[in-house]
Amino acid sequence: MKKLIYLLGIVVTFSACDDSFLDTAPNDALSPSTFWKSKKDLDLALTGCYNGFADGGDLMYRDSGSDNAYNNFPWEGWTNIGNGNLSPADPGASYYNFGTINRCNEFLANVDNATTVSEEDRAIYKAQVRFIRAYRYYILTTSYGDVPLIEQNFATPEEAKVPRDPQEVIRTFIEEELTTVIGMLPDSYPGDEYGKATKGAAQALLMRYFLYFKEYDKALSTAKSISGYALNATFEGLFDPANEQNEEVILSIQHTADNYSLDFTPFMPNGLGGWSSVVPTQSLVDAFEMANGKTIQEALTAGEYDPNNPYVNRDPRLRASVVYSGQVFANKVYRSVEDTSPDYYNKADNASKTGYNFKKYTTFLDLNPSSPYWNMGNDIYIFRYAEVLLTIAEAKIELGTIDSEVYDALDAVRLRAGMPAVDRAKYADQASLRTLLRNERRVEFAMEGLRRDDIIRWNIATDVLNGDLLGTKRGTVLETTQPNGDYNVSLTLPANLVESRQFQSPKNNLLPIPQSAIDKNPMLTPNNPGY
Repeated sequence: MKKLIYLLGIVVTFSACDDSFLDTAPNDALSPSTFWKSKKDLDLALTGCYNGFADGGDLMYRDSGSDNAYNNFPWEGWTNIGNGNLSPADPGASYYNFGTINRCNEFLANVDNATTVSEEDRAIYKAQVRFIRAYRYYILTTSYGDVPLIEQNFATPEEAKVPRDPQEVIRTFIEEELTTVIGMLPDSYPGDEYGKATKGAAQALLMRYFLYFKEYDKALSTAKSISGYALNATFEGLFDPANEQNEEVILSIQHTADNYSLDFTPFMPNGLGGWSSVVPTQSLVDAFEMANGKTIQEALTAGEYDPNNPYVNRDPRLRASVVYSGQVFANKVYRSVEDTSPDYYNKADNASKTGYNFKKYTTFLDLNPSSPYWNMGNDIYIFRYAEVLLTIAEAKIELGTIDSEVYDALDAVRLRAGMPAVDRAKYADQASLRTLLRNERRVEFAMEGLRRDDIIRWNIATDVLNGDLLGTKRGTVLETTQPNGDYNVSLTLPANLVESRQFQSPKNNLLPIPQSAIDKNPMLTPNNPGY
């Protein structure tokens, strides 16, 4: 797939439609009589379908709509999703576009014209495109509920003024499409086509779909049907660009430096030239357990946790996911808690307002501090095998089937991270295991775009997205060091108060249909409840 991404400049012709509306591509954009003939044509058109079907930067921004992260700049679209101040006129980062779906429909309408390509190969092309279209509809319906189901493009914009279909219709479409293509997609592709949708990718999306809609028995059976993958040896090693095609990855968004690169400037600290657009919350930092498996509250009671020096003996995933004061990152000591630091919260617009920055996916700067972070080729993961294991655990917990398979799945993820196995006496019933599982998903997948959907489907968004959003306490970075080389801190000054948030359920469970889309298509009304 990475090879095909180089063709994106040419793909503009194939993409010649208004992504914000249900317009079909112009009838003369890619004429069946001149274009849809050869394998090269299909490869080019397929690349147009993959282009933008998922966005790596967007997945990393998405945690700002949850209790995991804060988006500092409202014009980037996630501040108001996080604090609940949404409206049709100001809908935040909108997922309401049909550009990829239009391209998929165009592909499916014309692919069989390429008779020089074998029917068997065309079937695989079609299965990939149907997967992409189902993925986009999954994003649309989980974001907006009822949306128009468009399986064939329209001849005119006027014909495209159609009403929203009920979510039940969209759900049936997604489930049927994925169930069908699972039997059509290959297990893998040749190396130069890495990144295309496989059988495992379709199974993983169907698994996630069932979990979101609380069909736990189906989520369990789908998760257990996924094979051929395994956890990477280390958690931190997952995010080393040199290891981006490891055996844990089920599907990832492909990037290549200079050709289709990813700019990490929004995620970097001010002191390194970044913008601190998306930064972790104190709530996320506090979710990481102690290295011995105790929560920080339990460790505080036992005298094993010092809130003034809070980063000692913590879950190793904290250090791999978050840049905190005292940590040596990119060959520099991060000092956001000190008012003389360029990373102090009020020192600059681009300083992190929480006093933290995300580290996940940016560990390349530890390996090479001079890396051009504005032009990186890191692949961003959509599905990885850890999600399969935690889905098995969650589904069985919710079904009330507490057995060794639940513990084995949780243990696999925890032990890989350097954490102890689950204490089976402490976590022995559904309620305690549910709490543990939900926290495990939170810390394992921070900055991977899953948290907002999780807190909504668990019906806890009202609990975790209301009230004050806090950053780190402030203080001093000390001269003494920990065994991992990080410096101890003394945090004795109040925490940063970043903003007050509100989440109204059920209103904010869905995003508003943008007013711009309604202006073009009045048939989209009424908007979602509360908007």
